[in-house]
Amino acid sequence: MPNLEHPAYPAADLLHLESLVPCRESQVSMLLSIFGERQQFSFPSIFIYGHTSSGKTYVMQTLLTTLQLPHVFVNCVEYFTSRLLLEEILIQLQSCSGTEQTSPVHCDTLNDFVRLFKQALASQEFQDQTLYIVLDRAEQLREMEANILPAFLRLQELTDRNVTVVLLSEIVWELFRPNSGCFEPFTMYFPDYSIGHLQKILSQNHPPEYSADFYAAYINILLGVFYMVCRDLKELRHLAALNFAKYCEPVVRGEANERDTRKLWKNIEPHLKKAMQTVYLREISSSQWERLQHDGGEPGQLKGLSAHTHVELPYYSKFLLIAAYLASYNPVRTDKRFFLKHHGKIRKTNFMKKHEKTSNHLLGPKPFPLDRLLAILYSIVDNRVAPTANIFSQITSLVTLQLLSMVGQNDQLDGPRYKCTVSLDFIRAIAR
Repeated sequence: MPNLEHPAYPAADLLHLESLVPCRESQVSMLLSIFGERQQFSFPSIFIYGHTSSGKTYVMQTLLTTLQLPHVFVNCVEYFTSRLLLEEILIQLQSCSGTEQTSPVHCDTLNDFVRLFKQALASQEFQDQTLYIVLDRAEQLREMEANILPAFLRLQELTDRNVTVVLLSEIVWELFRPNSGCFEPFTMYFPDYSIGHLQKILSQNHPPEYSADFYAAYINILLGVFYMVCRDLKELRHLAALNFAKYCEPVVRGEANERDTRKLWKNIEPHLKKAMQTVYLREISSSQWERLQHDGGEPGQLKGLSAHTHVELPYYSKFLLIAAYLASYNPVRTDKRFFLKHHGKIRKTNFMKKHEKTSNHLLGPKPFPLDRLLAILYSIVDNRVAPTANIFSQITSLVTLQLLSMVGQNDQLDGPRYKCTVSLDFIRAIAR
């Protein structure tokens, strides 16, 4: 019995749609109930969010294309300004309606867009049907003018036309909502694929020369290795296609049959471990990886970023590391003596005896504020340094690396009270 049922659409189309979007039947059924029939007014705006590779874009494209619903699909990363975005919507709208474009579309303001949008919808084909405007990567709208997002949310009201705007994003709606308030869209969440869903989806791509059970067993092995570190469907599909030839080698040579899972696992295990080094990185091309597998190379032969023994840091990052190290191990009272050319007389204090002194390296690094780090940086760099976004971005990167190194060592981070420290071991690790 099919899972998708709707009286407004043919059963054959729904059955075909169900086969194209496995493990997303509940989300498609919810969207169909919101859309209603072709002539009905749908919800003015729909906000769909979920992690990357959760099927948001694919489901919307497949749903609108399979059911032949009039739609416009725009990626907000590609059209990153309001003018480019509005003009692209109008251009696609003219091509959908069959209107011949005699002159280029110019749309400078939102008022122009509403006027031209009404003219484009005046064609006979769009009088009764709902038009869907899908904005992928909609988080980019927050970087545009303040009136763009509220206008799209209530475009149905502004144009008095049967139109629905669908926003696709990887962040939640609370990060979109303007301070001045706006029309609240219908929010819908796409959860991550479970391991069972990934097994079902990836198993559908089995080569015709091998049985479905044989390829399903390979996918089960692949997910057993990569599922804990990678749940991106696109990346897993790429890894499955890349390593399947190596998995089949014992069967091709006649050393094992399709049911000898133990022999097949022993043959593919070292190659999957090598593939773990390049998950997401794309350090080498697919042809290079296949050549490396065929030659029986070792992981150290990879010519990607992880194989480099020396990585050159940005110019200011080197001095930031030095400044952070000095701030971590030197007391605050020594900054004036070390980093000022004309520090004047320094009052002598009662220091501890030499045998009572404890090395700061034995005590470990001490936390320091950002202002002190920048002050030391300005004093040790020869030329004059302006506090630009480039400096702060490099500081953020170094702090992120430090946090990741601490998480890897199972250190406890004290939430908002955590202060940065830079140890000598961390600097050596960065230098390597």
